[in-house]
Amino acid sequence: MHITRRTLLGALAGSAALGAAGVPSAEALAAAGEAGAAAAALARLLPRHHGQVTFRTVRRPGGADAFRVSGQSGRITVEGSTPAVQLTGLHWYLRHVAHAHFSWAGEQTQLPERLPAVRSPLAREANVAHRFVLNDTNDGYTGPYHGWDYWERELDVLALHGFNEVLVYTGADAVYHRTFLEHGYSDAELRRWVPGPAHQPWWLLQNMASFGGPVSRELLDRRAALAQKIVRRLRELGMTPVLPGYYGTVPPGFAERNKGARTVPQGDWGGFRRPDWLDPRTPHFARVAQTFYRVQQDLCGESTLYKMDLLHEGGNPGDVPVGAAARAVEKALRTAHPDATWAILGWQENPRREIVDAVDRDRMLVLDGISDHYPNVTDREADWAGTPYAFGSIWNFGGHTALGANAPDWAELYHRWRTKEGSALSGIALMPEAADNNPAGLALFADLAWSDAPVDLRDWFTRWPGYRYGGEDAHAVRAWDVLRRTAYGTSRTDGWSEQADGLFGARPDLAVNRAGTWSPRRLRYDAAEFDKALPALLAVAPALRGSSAYRHDLLDVARQSIANRSRQLLPRIKAAYDDGNRTRFGELTRQWLDWMDLLEQAVATSESHLLGRWIADARSWGSSDAERDRLAADALSLLTVWGPRASADGGKLHDYANREWSGLVGGLYRLRWKTYFTELDAALAAGRAPRPVDWYAVEDHWARSRPTTRTRPAGDIVRIARTVASRL
Repeated sequence: MHITRRTLLGALAGSAALGAAGVPSAEALAAAGEAGAAAAALARLLPRHHGQVTFRTVRRPGGADAFRVSGQSGRITVEGSTPAVQLTGLHWYLRHVAHAHFSWAGEQTQLPERLPAVRSPLAREANVAHRFVLNDTNDGYTGPYHGWDYWERELDVLALHGFNEVLVYTGADAVYHRTFLEHGYSDAELRRWVPGPAHQPWWLLQNMASFGGPVSRELLDRRAALAQKIVRRLRELGMTPVLPGYYGTVPPGFAERNKGARTVPQGDWGGFRRPDWLDPRTPHFARVAQTFYRVQQDLCGESTLYKMDLLHEGGNPGDVPVGAAARAVEKALRTAHPDATWAILGWQENPRREIVDAVDRDRMLVLDGISDHYPNVTDREADWAGTPYAFGSIWNFGGHTALGANAPDWAELYHRWRTKEGSALSGIALMPEAADNNPAGLALFADLAWSDAPVDLRDWFTRWPGYRYGGEDAHAVRAWDVLRRTAYGTSRTDGWSEQADGLFGARPDLAVNRAGTWSPRRLRYDAAEFDKALPALLAVAPALRGSSAYRHDLLDVARQSIANRSRQLLPRIKAAYDDGNRTRFGELTRQWLDWMDLLEQAVATSESHLLGRWIADARSWGSSDAERDRLAADALSLLTVWGPRASADGGKLHDYANREWSGLVGGLYRLRWKTYFTELDAALAAGRAPRPVDWYAVEDHWARSRPTTRTRPAGDIVRIARTVASRL
């Protein structure tokens, strides 16, 4: 319910909340509005129970975010420093008392009519100020064509998990478009320069431009309107929208159109020509930055955190001193937003030491993308000269559906790095390249920021299925103990932060060992041990199988079990081919295609695993048939060829975003392997070498043929999972 002003004032600091004449103070009225935002979120999430919860805004003198939950059955009180923190406290109560759970991948909301009492108040304080979420690539790999219904739910889920800083790239296209209209470009030229939404993250990273376009004015306006809703809701919840800053990307020919301007060519990235970089030391840069921040503020308001990656992934400074460039970029930001912090990604050699040595390090935040990736990362204070940083994880790349994460690294490194003498660790940064997967990873990583001691993984994974499925169950505990020791038991000692992708999504080759070029070459845990999780999940009590959380997890484990078969079966197929045993080759390749058919059936049961839904979402943003086709091609290319031949083959970006989805598995992936096996069989029969296949031509033709794929889920995952378990 919406807490009344009188109730809230009673919860605040007594008479201090009232003015001399008994009139509510500005602070009290603001707190009432904040509590209303939490109550409105609860009404969206639990409409049958929201009247049983009262929210109160109570700020701690020290400024750290904290919550406290207390109350009797049907009368729960949640106190917290912001609406988002209040929702975090509510979720802590739901998990640990009411056996309920929300996630971006499945939920359990079967609750008694009256919410259970809190025997002993639940109280937690955040151990870091920055709780950042979403990768620069998120808008591409998660869902470039999601609308407000999706984002409203996503923001609620992020608040429930304790995050307070959310990267918002939606609407940046409109900002750039409006900015450069004032600096010598026409509307049509800029709409050709802006890529389609699926590829815009890499344009904002200064890696490429134009592909998937041109965009229409209608599309720019719709995305700007969505951005305004997103940032408005974040502010209502007391969360910070992290907006892109300006660091020098310009359209082609900027120097020719703006007399005296100086630009530095940036070469190529993954087969794409990178946009030019405007020298930040020049008056032209200052003027463009001023326009950019003014336009952005008019559109999305002001923030305190701006994300910029200067010279990202091989950017070329030319003869521009990097330190001087960084100071100029910082000056432009400070001129527009004096109190802002510069957020920068810790990735590969980024940020360069020249950058952190040049800027005000106290107002920079490094979002470390490789905390759990490489074992040689041991001293971030030395690497970045004491610059505040957030302990981060990128547990998937390109949106791969592989299950798991380096949980032992999270539990051990985070606490040790945060509590060591002189630590600069001041946040967490959850940055999978695609969100809405790995719900256990989401919950566990988020809990780091609210835990006083190192997380005990055995205890955490024992408790997890209780609120994930709604009650205690020995079979569920056993299943998750298997997953803890396998998919969630890997560490960065082997130089990886993500699990291996399956080979069904790889371009066919008898010696292929990964689908994405930069994916792990082998499975990072024992597949036979992992297989024990599926029968245990199937044995969970029927009363606990009704939630979307259970169905999601059952699908995920069944899907992963099938995917792991590809790594066991392909060497046997190769041996049969190398031996010239055509009969055995035929038997094994039929098994391979049968497993693919079963995988297609499994993922078809989930709406979030439907390629057809992805394409339909893209088409829904078009204002004409031509634009609908263009947007669908933009979205589909990202998951398959990624771009033109030069990027797919030369840049090795094909299948970077491979994923086990219905429509991909039974469509492109099966087509490729069937084509390949048919040619190998013909070669065996004729005693000749197999003819090479132009895979880009196959993939591009398939994508351009507008494949018909389902947009609604079908099938029973329990029945299919039983079939999978019987064949393991």
